[in-house]
Amino acid sequence: MANGILEINGLNVDFETPRGRLHALRDVELSVQPGQVMGIVGESGCGKSTLINAVIGLLPSNARLGGGEVRFDGSNILTMPPDRLRNLRGQRMTVIFQDPMTALNPVLSIGQQMTAIQYRSGASSREKKRRAVEYLAKVRIPDPEQRLSQYPHQFSGGMRQRICIAMALLAEPELVIADEPTTALDATLELEVIALLKDLQREAGCAVLFISHHLGAIAQLCDDVAIMYAGEVAERGTVREIFHDARHPYTRALLTCDPGRIRDATRRLPTIPGTIPDLRRPPQGCIFEPRCPERFERCGEHPEGRSLSSTHVAACHKAFDLAPLERLHA
Repeated sequence: MANGILEINGLNVDFETPRGRLHALRDVELSVQPGQVMGIVGESGCGKSTLINAVIGLLPSNARLGGGEVRFDGSNILTMPPDRLRNLRGQRMTVIFQDPMTALNPVLSIGQQMTAIQYRSGASSREKKRRAVEYLAKVRIPDPEQRLSQYPHQFSGGMRQRICIAMALLAEPELVIADEPTTALDATLELEVIALLKDLQREAGCAVLFISHHLGAIAQLCDDVAIMYAGEVAERGTVREIFHDARHPYTRALLTCDPGRIRDATRRLPTIPGTIPDLRRPPQGCIFEPRCPERFERCGEHPEGRSLSSTHVAACHKAFDLAPLERLHA
């Protein structure tokens, strides 16, 4: 869809390595609309972190852009002057990092950190402190005014992640990038943080790019989902389309491996046979072909995205032929 707050068009990113050029992202197409929560799912090595770094303009020095655009509110981040990009980050675009144990400065109090990130606001010190207290209360930190003087080690992991969420929302951004924000938390805290993030996103009205490998978190929080595999977007659509009518074999394999879908007691959990291909020499045809149970002769040709609806696209030659997973398990 056009006119999104974030538009990624034909993005290609390579990395120069001692063993050759690694093709990390290839022809990535995504759109995040204002107020929408877009989920990005995929196993380790699929390109999620590279995609985030491209969006926030923090690609490492050995990265090479092979074409494409990352447009935020119409402006291409990849060609944006550094000073303009710095003004964008932390104001209109913020990040919730993966590990709450390392995201906060251990030698500064929470209050110091929450007032310091408001340095662009022009508000008085009293107003900055008031807003810090307000946002700690929003993320359900008890006795927020007193806890401003405390340090990160005096908070639990779940509370630290909620503080990180408060800091990300403090600038009232238009886009929040949540980089696997529940990975370091136990299952109970994970559900709590997801529910909190969902409530705050609705209240703030910001768009969220939510990165996760947890299908349950994606289903609970997101409006749309993109499934990534080996640097490509294999399938994208609404949560209902992806979870109830997946048409790419990789998406279907991920869903089959989800413990929440296993109906009978078993000692052996399902897995996807094989490994991600060497991205220095990716296959000429379908990137998933070596591991795909549906492969046939035409898989030697690289598949284009096939539109199954106005919101549902799958990069598979058999996208129109595969029956919905629900029907197969009935």
